[in-house]
Amino acid sequence: MKQHSVQAAYSAVHQLIEWKRYKEALAEAEQILRQEPEDPDVYALIARIYFLMDEYQKALHWAGEALAREPEHELAWYVRVGVYYETENEHAFKEALQEALRIDPYEAHYYFLQANMLNKKGKFKEAKEQLLQALELRPESPLYLATLSYSEALLGNVEESRQLDRQAIKYDAEEPYVLLYLAWAARHRSDYDLQETYMRNAVRLNPEDKQIQDEYLEAIQHSHKLYRVFLWPAKLIRKLKPWQVFLSWIVAWLLFKPLILLFIVLYIFAHWVTKGIVHVRVFGWRRRGS
Repeated sequence: MKQHSVQAAYSAVHQLIEWKRYKEALAEAEQILRQEPEDPDVYALIARIYFLMDEYQKALHWAGEALAREPEHELAWYVRVGVYYETENEHAFKEALQEALRIDPYEAHYYFLQANMLNKKGKFKEAKEQLLQALELRPESPLYLATLSYSEALLGNVEESRQLDRQAIKYDAEEPYVLLYLAWAARHRSDYDLQETYMRNAVRLNPEDKQIQDEYLEAIQHSHKLYRVFLWPAKLIRKLKPWQVFLSWIVAWLLFKPLILLFIVLYIFAHWVTKGIVHVRVFGWRRRGS
């Protein structure tokens, strides 16, 4: 059993992590390491802190140190899986995930990450299956509900997506990444006003996050009627099967080539005009970052 002082130090580190004071948490963890130089828990904890700081190589190093002392350390494997996911190292992610699930098959977040990877590859049905497994383990997780809402929207199941939207909001309407997934779902349902509302709240809650900033600007752009006119073909295309899309483009190109070219030009024009309007609306008449 760890000494009382060490246990108190661990509690202090976890509290600092909760407050997102990562540098202070790291300093406290390093003090524990000096007292317990062979404890795999402290190595895994340091790995987690570096992971939260987006210092992925250091996170992998310290996770490796933990695993050298305890090969089935759950937190160390959790960090390793997370690093490979964030750095989009798909091969390493799959290998680490397989081992992590063997060690801890009840970690719902692994199924969530796997669902995200599948969604990126267009495997929406498989992603939905993974999210349902995550929700079996954590049925009231707003993040998993929001992501499932997004997957249902990608599958064209509009009403199911809206129902999951309502469930996710009921559990937590103040989590930026819950709102991000709900905004993506709303966009794929063509609920552009709702998309903007969600992203406006997300950027209010986490104004420093670059991804959330960019998604907010895009949501504002989608809310413009001029841009929406050129989005309706995309909405139609999402309802078609791949072979139908391919065949439709061939026919349209052969029969209406000048109109297709005109539409493309107008779409690009609308994209940049509305992007400029959004820039002025958000940043005023100045360069972003100036």
